[in-house]
Amino acid sequence: MISSPIEEIKNRLDIVDVVKGYIKIEKAGVNYRAVCPFHSEKKPSFFISPARQIWHCFGACGIGGNIFNFVMKIEGVEFGDALRILAQKAGVELKREDPKLRSQRQRLYEINDLACSFFEKQLANSLKGQETEKYLQNRGINEESIKKWRLGYAPDTWQGLSDFLVSRGYNREEMEKAGLALKSFKTNSYYDRFRGRIIFPIFDLSSQVIGFGARVFKQTTRPDNQEEAKYINTPATFLYDKSRVLYGLNKSGIEIRKENKCILVEGYTDAILAHQAGFENVVATSGTALTNHQLRILKRYSDNLLTAFDMDIAGDSATKRGIDLAQVLGFNIKIVAMPKGSDPADIVSSNSQEWEDLVKGAKTIHDFYFENTLSMFDKNTLEGKKEISKILLPVISKISNAIEKGFWVQSLSGALEIKEEDILDELAKIKVDSNEAERFVEEKTKPANKSRKDLLEDHLIVLSIKSPQDLELIESQFLSQRTCQIIDYFKEKGISAEVPSEFSDFLNPFFLRAEIYEIDDEIDNEFRNCLKEIKTLAIKDKLDGIGREIKRAEQEKDFKKVQELTQEFNHFSKSRCDLEIS
Repeated sequence: MISSPIEEIKNRLDIVDVVKGYIKIEKAGVNYRAVCPFHSEKKPSFFISPARQIWHCFGACGIGGNIFNFVMKIEGVEFGDALRILAQKAGVELKREDPKLRSQRQRLYEINDLACSFFEKQLANSLKGQETEKYLQNRGINEESIKKWRLGYAPDTWQGLSDFLVSRGYNREEMEKAGLALKSFKTNSYYDRFRGRIIFPIFDLSSQVIGFGARVFKQTTRPDNQEEAKYINTPATFLYDKSRVLYGLNKSGIEIRKENKCILVEGYTDAILAHQAGFENVVATSGTALTNHQLRILKRYSDNLLTAFDMDIAGDSATKRGIDLAQVLGFNIKIVAMPKGSDPADIVSSNSQEWEDLVKGAKTIHDFYFENTLSMFDKNTLEGKKEISKILLPVISKISNAIEKGFWVQSLSGALEIKEEDILDELAKIKVDSNEAERFVEEKTKPANKSRKDLLEDHLIVLSIKSPQDLELIESQFLSQRTCQIIDYFKEKGISAEVPSEFSDFLNPFFLRAEIYEIDDEIDNEFRNCLKEIKTLAIKDKLDGIGREIKRAEQEKDFKKVQELTQEFNHFSKSRCDLEIS
């Protein structure tokens, strides 16, 4: 019998290895646990079971599944793409589909990869490309790095890439969807977006090409006498969204976890040269401000961020707003203070030891803000005190940790020789504009919509797995239909690790919870107490319902029904009293 690709992938890959490729995990008995990557939390509620090859979050989001569900969720892709990603990890060959049947996403991946190969060949083989390669080497990028990062050159022609892709079976409309071509509405024809530029492919976490950054090689002037933009990028496409991508993260993830810190730089060259010099925990923001999506991704790897780019602390720069957002989300931030007029690429290529020293000497954001702000104004004048406060108070207002916030307030009080109470009064007037972060946190921490009775029934199922001898104590009339079906199944089939496929998605999390749930010798008492509370809530719900019916019958002057309902109410009231006494 030939196994399906799905089964073959499951047989070859261990869920622990797959998950730890994305997030930090730790051993917890026979299982593993982690802080859930799908909602904001401090204590780990995300568990992985090697025995069952499943994962489940027992926290706010309450989701779980197998390796395919995990990759779909964390990569933000559909099942077909998760299958392809895992097949690549497992070394399983998926049969080629009819081109007409391949998904739009898959077609775009193929177009981008072909375009990348085209640009690479142009860099290696064309005369202009060889000139470009010499320029890159003069910048300090060696041949090994050029190949590792798949750098390329886009020829200065209108349809060089487009014609190549057409010859490989792709149409120009698809090239436009991939962000590689533009349409001229005057001539109704397509032309290449990237021309005469150094090409930096942008990769997703699986090292697949999803877009391109392109730097002009030799500055030229357009017909309208405007200089060409130094950098242009792939626009938003089905695959690429610059607010969700960090350049180099596909190559630096393991090192970030190992070092437990991530160094953020601005440019492609900064990241490449840092990696080349052995600093492999570096990623680039590609000149954009940090977004909540990027920070959410970085949270999977480390809470410690070092930034190595210019930051105008006195202004409302995009960089500063990104740092403020990282503060609100609880990152530990340090600033690598760059020498004026230098960027990481310059320093790393000329003196890697200097770069290492700068990273080691990174200042806390507290020290960086205070040193820079106090150097800008005279703290001994009223005007200076006001200007310093104008910069630092909004920063302090965004700090979520009360102890850290208190430390900043104390520092500002000492620096300005102002009472802490006065600082706090001014701080209270500031409205914290952390809407983006708040939306992020709120979105990730929505509690599961379960009643107390639902939670108790879930616990009862776990207790049943731990203590099957107590199954006979359960009275089905007090349980929901869902729980009754499970308990009846347990009574009929027994508690078995081999869960039928039609039950597995639902029951596996309960088996995992039973594995990680520590119960002492008093499990019988816990079982009975759980049953008692379920019965109490069921009777309370029944009494509430009867009470509403009595009120309705009274309004309708149906006194016979009122009498019958009152007798029923008294019966359940007695049952409730008996339960409370027992």
